[in-house]
Amino acid sequence: MTITEYTPTPAAPAVRMLWLDLTRKCQLACSHCYNSSGPTGDHGTMTREHWFAVVDQAATAGVELVQLIGGEPTLHPDALDIARRALAADLHVEVYSNLIKVADAWWELLAHPRASVATSYYSHIPDRHNTMTGRPASHRHTRANIISAIEQGVRLRVSIITTDRTDVEATRTELETLGVTRIGVDHVRPYGRGNPAPEPDCSGLCGACGDGRASVGPDGTVSPCIMSAWMGVGNAQDEPLAGILAGVPMTRARDTITAAKKDDSDPPPNPIPCGPDSDSCKPGGPPSWCGPRR
Repeated sequence: MTITEYTPTPAAPAVRMLWLDLTRKCQLACSHCYNSSGPTGDHGTMTREHWFAVVDQAATAGVELVQLIGGEPTLHPDALDIARRALAADLHVEVYSNLIKVADAWWELLAHPRASVATSYYSHIPDRHNTMTGRPASHRHTRANIISAIEQGVRLRVSIITTDRTDVEATRTELETLGVTRIGVDHVRPYGRGNPAPEPDCSGLCGACGDGRASVGPDGTVSPCIMSAWMGVGNAQDEPLAGILAGVPMTRARDTITAAKKDDSDPPPNPIPCGPDSDSCKPGGPPSWCGPRR
């Protein structure tokens, strides 16, 4: 019998950006949520010490930016301390929040020069936004906290998420009027509640997952990105992070994602910058859409 050995493509650049996917708990139950988070979600099995270890190892491995996401990351009981740990390690920290409620301690953290916040905005029309989130007052709260972030000088990024690109320009105009300068546009991705198919596949990914970025989930699973969590390549509770990021399973997953990428102008998933100060590798952020063949 002849055994054909797997020959990976050349290693991707070192991981510079790491999602810390803290929780599946959220005040909202968005109809499109890529991981089906909601009020009944939980924080998984990663302990405070596990997350601290991931942050410390990420800094040692050359990661420059961590993004706290979920679910609603600010609902995690250790999220503030995890963010502080990352800032103390000289990492940049972005908090991807629905901005429904922002405690004073979070505003204080977000004022740090290496911290920023990002959020999704579904429409300038309250009812359209609220229909997406499943919560009647969500538009009012998110809009108010967008204004608060701008007034406090917090670095802010907003992604307009749409099902049919309806009212995108009007929504962008409203955000610009409020003072938002970093605005992206993306459509609903076929994962979680946004997935009509029984099983996820790679066709809805941008194709750059695992290329300079990776994700750690609430159970410690490491994957190429937050939307490809089903493609686990190791577990941060059991293995050193650097070894997982540079391992053959990550390379295999990255190759699978790249091979499945459609050769079209489909923008990548929910806004993820490639570096702490980069707007060039996220939805709606010119000039690049992070295509795998660029």
